[in-house]
Amino acid sequence: MATRDTLNRSILRLAVPALGALVAEPLFLIVDSALVGHLGVTPLAGLGIASAILQTIVGLMVFLAYATTPAVARRFGSGDPAKAVSVGIDGMWLALAMGAGLAIVGALATPLLVGLFGAEPAVAAEAEVYLRISMWGLPAMLVVFAATGLLRGMQDTVTPLWIAGIGFAANALLNWLFIYGFGWGIAGSALGTVVAQWGMVAAYVWVIGRLARTHAASVRPQRDGVGGSARAGGWLFLRTVSLRAALLATVAVATALGTEELAGWQVAFTVFSTAAFALDALAIAAQALIGKELGAAREGEVVRVLRRTVAWGTWFGVLVGLAIGGLSGVIGLVFTGDPEIAALVQPALIVLAVAQPVCGIVFVLDGVLIGAGDAKYLALAGLINLVPFVPALVLVGLLRPAGAAGLAWLSVAFFGVYMLARLGTLGWRVRGAAWMTAGS
Repeated sequence: MATRDTLNRSILRLAVPALGALVAEPLFLIVDSALVGHLGVTPLAGLGIASAILQTIVGLMVFLAYATTPAVARRFGSGDPAKAVSVGIDGMWLALAMGAGLAIVGALATPLLVGLFGAEPAVAAEAEVYLRISMWGLPAMLVVFAATGLLRGMQDTVTPLWIAGIGFAANALLNWLFIYGFGWGIAGSALGTVVAQWGMVAAYVWVIGRLARTHAASVRPQRDGVGGSARAGGWLFLRTVSLRAALLATVAVATALGTEELAGWQVAFTVFSTAAFALDALAIAAQALIGKELGAAREGEVVRVLRRTVAWGTWFGVLVGLAIGGLSGVIGLVFTGDPEIAALVQPALIVLAVAQPVCGIVFVLDGVLIGAGDAKYLALAGLINLVPFVPALVLVGLLRPAGAAGLAWLSVAFFGVYMLARLGTLGWRVRGAAWMTAGS
């Protein structure tokens, strides 16, 4: 049995590099938001709609990483690294096929998807430009998901950190060049991100190709492996549908409140996404460790990982909340340079700051159950979580409070009611032992 200090070191060994890699992902959006925000409120609002659609599509496919990590980790923990790598590569092939199909359908459906939000014509036009170009980065994003899941399952979170960091730097440089150097506006932002994403795919293919040779793993798609990845991710897909439904409904209400409120929500949600990815680093560590220990049939260690990661999540959430609260007055200025937008978004950011400890626990518990393969429960719990959230959101939509107050109440509905509902369903599940199934 590992000592408490040894377990803490194992968690940090996985979580710290994962933190860097996860923060790099929303930094792509932060760069886009900051650079586009200085083009004006209308492009920023358009980016808000396009990002909501794009993140919904990508988010629905996140099971490619979440299903791959525990599958690889279980086989790695059971002493079969060759099979572990092979399963992960099958997930990458599945990601490429699904991404290609989504890119074609998404590009054709862009006007329809943007039109669902009922935004002003100028805002809708900006959203369509960004979304149509970004669709061609979908295959790359999904392959990166699966490749990252493979390396996490092999207990390696350092390599994804390096690739994400280089990708972020390339994204920032290309966005600046395309937007301001070439004068392509919001289209340049989308194109810069797409190019950076495909560069990351090239890096992952090289790294995993070497890993496959080391363990004599097959790089060809295996029907059973690809099919198994798809089946394992089915429940996780349904879980993500409920999460994205909540997000889209929130964006729709923000759109109804007005263009400035929608732009403000884009800023607040971008900060939330960044904080969520940072807090999710502990969830990644939990996924990898839980999967490995269950694969080795060490249930006692599984319980110890659960307790330690929850403790870390609570305190990490406190620290992140303090940071957001302390910077709430200047965050809006960083994104837009507009004092009025900064004042509009500050109350919402304070609500977000208060909710961070709850978010930290929620993300960790989510990772624990994903690592254990308890995807069916996560899918069903996702539906239950909508029961208290939807009425709260409908109330905000009906009352339509204006300005900072409207944005603050919208934040209470999402960051408060919805996250507390998730805490309740996940916390109830881990109190028992039904979620722990040992073996490869």
